[in-house]
Amino acid sequence: MQEELTEEQILTLKQNLSELESQLRAILEQTESQGKPVDLDEPIGRLSRMDAIQQQKMQSAGREAQKIQLAQVRRALSSIEDDEYGFCRRCEEPIGFRRLCIQPEAPFCVRCQDAREKNL
Repeated sequence: MQEELTEEQILTLKQNLSELESQLRAILEQTESQGKPVDLDEPIGRLSRMDAIQQQKMQSAGREAQKIQLAQVRRALSSIEDDEYGFCRRCEEPIGFRRLCIQPEAPFCVRCQDAREKNL
C-alpha cells in the first residue's frame, strides 16, 4: 500500500502539472494549422498524396492524444484544489509519489491501470 502524499510532494507535483499544461497548450497552438486537409486537386503524385494523407492522420491522432492529456492535467490540477489529488479514482487508495512524478496526471494507481488496460 502506498502512503498519502505530503504537502511538499503535492506542491512539487502541482508545479509539474502546471508546466506540463503550459507545454501541451503551446504544442497544440503550434500544430493547430498543420491539421488542414490535403488538397486533392494539387498536382502531385499518387504516392505523395497518400503519404500526405497518412501524415495528416498521424498528426491528427497525435493532437487528439495531446488534447486528452491536457484534459487529464486540468482535471488533476482541479483535484488538487479539491484536496482529492493522489487517490485512485477506482479503488480510492493513494497513488504512489514515484508514479505521479512520472505521470502527474495519472488518475489510477498502477494496479487499477493494469486492470483497465487488460479489459480494453
